[in-house]
Amino acid sequence: CPGFVAPSDKANVAIIGVGGQGRTNLRNLFHEPDCQVIALADPCEEWDLSRFYYGGKAGRGPIRAEIEQTYRAKTPNYSCAVYEDFRVMLEKEKAIDAVLIATPDHLHAYIAILAMKAGKHVYCEKPLTKDVWEARVVAQVAKETGVATQMGNQGRSTEGHRQTAEWIWDGAIGAVREVHSWGGSSPFASGRGRPAGTPEVPAGFNWDLWLGPREVRPYHPAYAPFGWRGYWAFGGGALPDLAIHHLDPAFNALALDTPQTVEATAVGGVDSEVVAFGMLVTWRFGERSTEHGKMGPVTVQWYDGGLRPPTPPGIDPTDPRQRLGEGNSGVTFIGDKGIITCAGWSGMPRLLPLELHREYKRPAKTLPRVEGHHADWLQACKGGKPASSSFEYGARLVEFVMLGNVALRAQKPIQWDGPNMKVTNVPDADRYLKDTYRPGWELPV
Repeated sequence: CPGFVAPSDKANVAIIGVGGQGRTNLRNLFHEPDCQVIALADPCEEWDLSRFYYGGKAGRGPIRAEIEQTYRAKTPNYSCAVYEDFRVMLEKEKAIDAVLIATPDHLHAYIAILAMKAGKHVYCEKPLTKDVWEARVVAQVAKETGVATQMGNQGRSTEGHRQTAEWIWDGAIGAVREVHSWGGSSPFASGRGRPAGTPEVPAGFNWDLWLGPREVRPYHPAYAPFGWRGYWAFGGGALPDLAIHHLDPAFNALALDTPQTVEATAVGGVDSEVVAFGMLVTWRFGERSTEHGKMGPVTVQWYDGGLRPPTPPGIDPTDPRQRLGEGNSGVTFIGDKGIITCAGWSGMPRLLPLELHREYKRPAKTLPRVEGHHADWLQACKGGKPASSSFEYGARLVEFVMLGNVALRAQKPIQWDGPNMKVTNVPDADRYLKDTYRPGWELPV
């Protein structure tokens, strides 16, 4: 039977975190014939997402119903195991082969490490971790356990990502001297300080479990189910939310692992609780030796909250054929011979000026192509080659991006010693490389 996959050949997947992004991942998995979702865990019985861009309902109840309704079309009486606490699920459900994590950022590292040490393959939404230290620990555990891993920066698996890298390596625009990337974003939180008041915790919601490794604080609807990314305790704002997508082709093509300096400023300054809205981050890199030859110094800049880079000389911003990026997101590479620009999420590359786009002879495809981001991971789970955004890669990308928030919170340009994971000129900034954990929630390493 074409397309049939025997149950014994399917990966048994559990989803941890079934809010909006967990639901999105679930629906992607429904299209993958070589997996089935057998269990889920979430601290909330039902999330009402009608006020947010996800829309609809999520949480244990609605997602369990969607899973069972979908699979019962082919397997009557299909049942999905449901848990409030992911730790209990991982202990009891021995049939789980792989775990997909779509919780808020502050729980990513703890859950990923727990699952990997239990021998489970792991897919974790971006950003893989909440800080630099966690990224290094998660990468090390992934290496030690040897399980199949993938971070949810979906553009990494696209044709656009591969073509952009191949064109840069082919010398389409000569040596790249500048990279500018931007992402439009609404503020996840506003004001300063923690939200006022102590509203009652909604029925069916385990607030203490949702807090996980963070210090105890009163529940507030400003945090869950959506606004948590606007608070330093739980997320890092638009930078790790969007730059991990939009700067991914630059990170890969230009070997942007270890900047020399990082500088960041924010609209409205910096608050100790609320993440800044509207940022400009600048990473500066020296010469790098790569498998594609020596690369010269490059400056990388990120803009969010409505900020945009200036239009390069010679480009007509009123001509739609010369547009930079697509809409409110994109990345632009400025080289000695011209410009490459792409939409966000690793969109297809275009060359500017227009004559260069018409005349450039495209190089042969040298990077392997994949069927899709989830499919790439599932093939790795079944013994195939590592997925394109395995934790080895994803952790390095996260570290590069997160250094922008370190520089912002330090409120000074920082000099980075990558091998020793230290800020050399502002010692106090090292405290932003690693969060604190409440007792009982230290990383399980």
